[in-house]
Amino acid sequence: MRKALSANIVEIRLFVVLMIMIIGLGLTTDTFLTVANLTSLLNNNSINLIWAVGLLVVLVAGGIDISFAVAASMVQYLAAQIFGVIGGGNWAFGILTAGSLGLGLGLINAALIHGFRIVSIVITIATFNAFFGLLMFFTKGRSIYTLPDWWVDRIFLFEYQSASGVWSELHLSVAIMAVCLIATAILIRRTNIGRQLYAFGDNPEGARRAGVNIALMQAIAFGWCGMMAGIGGLMQVNIAKEVVPNALYGRELDVLAAVVLGGARLGGGRGTVIGCVLGVFFVAITQNGLNLLGVSPFAFQMIIGATILIAISTSNVKIDMSSLLRRPQKKLKRGSNNDAT
Repeated sequence: MRKALSANIVEIRLFVVLMIMIIGLGLTTDTFLTVANLTSLLNNNSINLIWAVGLLVVLVAGGIDISFAVAASMVQYLAAQIFGVIGGGNWAFGILTAGSLGLGLGLINAALIHGFRIVSIVITIATFNAFFGLLMFFTKGRSIYTLPDWWVDRIFLFEYQSASGVWSELHLSVAIMAVCLIATAILIRRTNIGRQLYAFGDNPEGARRAGVNIALMQAIAFGWCGMMAGIGGLMQVNIAKEVVPNALYGRELDVLAAVVLGGARLGGGRGTVIGCVLGVFFVAITQNGLNLLGVSPFAFQMIIGATILIAISTSNVKIDMSSLLRRPQKKLKRGSNNDAT
């Protein structure tokens, strides 16, 4: 019990903060705890959660990827061209296509990082600009509005109409998000590959000496991130009903902030799917709450920036929960044994 608390102290602290925020917003606003607002929060952040678990795997392995949002935009455009050529498609083919395209872009990052022996943030800054430049060059900045019906038609998992006539629903993206969360949790927690990713992220040299295939770990980490980027991009089109080349530009920073807030260590070797979920919803609830309270949106950026700074500066601080939970022991007075005899 104590060991589990010590290992998940960041997640526990964030969960407590979230509960305080939810209770506070529930008491100070009339709409926060409504079904319409809560389902809207879940729908709007399902894409960020898909991207977050992809980025989590990279951070666990000791890397960082800031190109995934632009990669998602590239996948959207390429997928739209492919669907146009074949004359349609369906969701199964779409997910397979988007996942494969994203995987390919992620493997490009992995190959460059391993081949040139350059830190991942430098490579992904380069690919971020390269991907975005290529996308804007070939699209001329034009959006695509003619898309297959299956891609833009909404599929509802849940529908509810309140007494006041307000509709609430959960979209297909929520189900896809749940599958991605479960798949990532299994990958990093239930497989030998996941254990190697944690070992590589925590101590790359030690992992290499222990026989861990470094190239394979980087390929899996960045490939998984790219695949999640592609799937998230596919689902984002279902929500927006259009492909806009620069629509996802800048989204990577919000996702990175959420994953770091959730306890993923920038140095590698730490991070959980639960932490990702908590981090994404911390960012989302903060923004939603400030909006409902009528606070300037610029305040949101300041709060998130300060929170990220605190999270990063305390990410390497170890808190020994066992010492906090240990019962104080009474000290024996010297000579007490002699008195007993």
